[in-house]
Amino acid sequence: MPAKKKILLVEDDHNFGLILRDYLTLHSYEITLAKNGIEGLEKFKKHKYDLCILDVMMPFKDGFSLATDIRSINEEIPIIFLTAKSLKEDVIKGFKIGADDYLIKPFDSEILLFKIKSIFKRKMNVNKESADKIDYVFSSYRYNSKFRELQYKSDSPITLSPKEGKLLTLLLDNINDLTTREEALIKIWNDDNYFTSRSMDVYVTKIRKYLSKDSKIKIENIHGKGSSSQYNLGSWMIF
Repeated sequence: MPAKKKILLVEDDHNFGLILRDYLTLHSYEITLAKNGIEGLEKFKKHKYDLCILDVMMPFKDGFSLATDIRSINEEIPIIFLTAKSLKEDVIKGFKIGADDYLIKPFDSEILLFKIKSIFKRKMNVNKESADKIDYVFSSYRYNSKFRELQYKSDSPITLSPKEGKLLTLLLDNINDLTTREEALIKIWNDDNYFTSRSMDVYVTKIRKYLSKDSKIKIENIHGKGSSSQYNLGSWMIF
């Protein structure tokens, strides 16, 4: 029998936290409940977890600050934000910090459960994948997808985050061709909704910045029919 996935739940609403803990425990997850960001960070430092669920609006240390601290320790652990704040700026801020998903209160507990299962399924699939191609050389850049290292000419390489690496690899596999937004969202985020779409926009912006030293490289956002959007990465512009 596989070991239970360990989840750190940080929620300052005591009753709501207990309800979520008990619900997720019934679905075979091992839940550690912390009542604020400071306690949550202490528990994260002492124990290993597979996923973090963080309330945003908390006393002493809010969820955004806690996520930033967690990311400085472990940049790969999935993070889901729970919040009553639905402003676009707050959602974007959460994804910039590195959120994998975002749930606005009130929400259906089954939706949270579905998102947790999707994240773990995605991680399992990624671990099973064996990339045929590791090294990519394009224009003045070299990218090693195994170690997620991007190098411009003789500069020191920079290490991309896991999602940045997956997105760049997908674009490079389709270099000088179109990569649809839907394909990227399903392959990397395992979901295609408003919040994951906004998250992807943030990551595309980051990759554009990384590649900005070479003016010959462009990531073009090409709008198709309806609301469809496609990306093209190449050494020249192709329409």
